[in-house]
Amino acid sequence: MQGGASCLKGSLVVYAIIQSGGRQLRVAPGAIVDVDHFAANAGEEVSVSNVLFVSTDAGDIMAGTPFVSGAKVVAVVEGESRGPKIRVFKKKRRKGMRRTRGHRSVFTRLRVKEILV
Repeated sequence: MQGGASCLKGSLVVYAIIQSGGRQLRVAPGAIVDVDHFAANAGEEVSVSNVLFVSTDAGDIMAGTPFVSGAKVVAVVEGESRGPKIRVFKKKRRKGMRRTRGHRSVFTRLRVKEILV
C-alpha cells in the first residue's frame, strides 16, 4: 500500500465502498475501477463523495447512513473503455420476424489515488 492515504485513528485506510452510477464498488488506494461514463478528460482529478463504508488495517470501520460524512475518494481519470458487446435478438415464430440489435456501454476508467476521511 502506498503512503499518502488519509488516516482514521492512526491507521491506513485499507478499502472503501463507493456508490457510482447506481452500483456499489469496493476500492482501495492504487486500484483501477470502471464506473459509468461521465464527462472528464484523461489525467483529470475527480473526487467521489458517495462513500458508503470505510475500513482500516486496524479493523476500525465507519458505515454511513447512507453516506459517511466528510469521506471522499480522490481518483485520476485514466481514460475511457467499452464493455462487452450485448446482442439483443428478437424472433416471432411462424411470422418471419427477426431483429438483431446490440450495444456496448462506455465506461470511465479511474485509478484511485487516496481515500480521505
